[in-house]
Amino acid sequence: MIEQRKARRFELRLPIEVVRKSFAPVSSVGETKNMSAAGVLFSATIEMEVGEPIEYIITFPSHTSNGGGVNLRCLGKVVRTVRESNGSNGSSTILVGATLERYEFVRS
Repeated sequence: MIEQRKARRFELRLPIEVVRKSFAPVSSVGETKNMSAAGVLFSATIEMEVGEPIEYIITFPSHTSNGGGVNLRCLGKVVRTVRESNGSNGSSTILVGATLERYEFVRS
């Protein structure tokens, strides 16, 4: 199979919150699985449609004693969704692949 990704992916587990989808406010928290300069793969608690515009915030932890973490506020589109089973308890997780089209750093 030929690799089609445009940018190298990095395995990063960071808190993420989807704050808007299809221009409607929502609140869905999850965790990133991997990121690149072009997009992100993350777990979600709500259904999303391929092609749907979303706004999401990724929180980077502070490594200083004064706190002051940094959030990355991103705009993009959903490019794929996959439902994963979490085993015998019957629950499932939604994995979402989204583009990273615009972003800005925001102090928390």
